[in-house]
Amino acid sequence: MKKLFILILILCPIANSYSQTSHEYCSKGLDKFMDQDYKGAISDYSKAIEIDPNDKFAYILRGEAKYSLKDYKGVIIDDSRAIEIDSDLSSAYFGRQEAKFALNDFRGAIADCNKVLELKQDYPEAYSGRGDAKYMLNDFRGAISDYCKAIEFKPKYAQAFKMRGISKINLGQKDDGCLDLSKAGELGNEEAYDLIKKYCQ
Repeated sequence: MKKLFILILILCPIANSYSQTSHEYCSKGLDKFMDQDYKGAISDYSKAIEIDPNDKFAYILRGEAKYSLKDYKGVIIDDSRAIEIDSDLSSAYFGRQEAKFALNDFRGAIADCNKVLELKQDYPEAYSGRGDAKYMLNDFRGAISDYCKAIEFKPKYAQAFKMRGISKINLGQKDDGCLDLSKAGELGNEEAYDLIKKYCQ
């Protein structure tokens, strides 16, 4: 959710120029979110929505706060509402796919990632997210393809290297998989070293 949050930080003030009061609540919510006061942030975003029910970014922000509280169904409701307002809002599809993944709706997560990538083809997190969902469905070859695309757009994507490595190992490609795990570790993914001990020694 981190990249999504940075995007919203930029766009929220623009979207809320509709109402200075709505903007103020949105800004207060962002401050509370940064302080990890997620319930307080949700309250402020809800007030912003009361003032401007078509503020798509307030819905996404509220969904982000709900995600932090593991209210995944609430995330889906808010991101779906944002999509109703603007069907080309890639950040809403991305946030919703994360919630669907958390609820083990892997096919639903793939569908939302597909939509993200229709709208924004250079979105490495969407490729990685789709790869994760395919991995959970045991589609390791499909997962590898998506992790490759993620790495193409983000060459130092440690998590994608780690997951590509595990996917390769699941296909019996131990040597190549271990090389990916080693690269993930070099890029700062600590879990990769535990996986190397488990699968590569």
